[in-house]
Amino acid sequence: QVQLVESGGGLVQPGGSLRLSCAASGYSLDSYDIGWFRQAPGKEREGVSCISSDDSPYYADSVKGRFTISRDNVKYTVYLQMNNLKPEDTAVYYCATGFCTVAPGGFHYGMDYWGKGTLVTVSS
Repeated sequence: QVQLVESGGGLVQPGGSLRLSCAASGYSLDSYDIGWFRQAPGKEREGVSCISSDDSPYYADSVKGRFTISRDNVKYTVYLQMNNLKPEDTAVYYCATGFCTVAPGGFHYGMDYWGKGTLVTVSS
């Protein structure tokens, strides 16, 4: 059974940093693209970042230069390092596996498995 578990969310002040982790079980990550997505209250889900199976990273324009995605295939874990956080980054963050391709402004995606999410709150 495939399971994705996110962790690392929390409350941080504007300008601060967090690192999210997505741990997979029952699933080898190295052959799949892995993405991070977020959904703020009252808003649609948006793609934040995705890393392809050959380690090509894609980012939404809104986080480019502030967020960094990486993967550790040995640990079956994908990370999202978030720096210079802004109040508009507040959302539930989800990881998912499937495929993603670069697109204007971010990336297209089609995901098969999703985690349950971790809440990130950016507030003073």
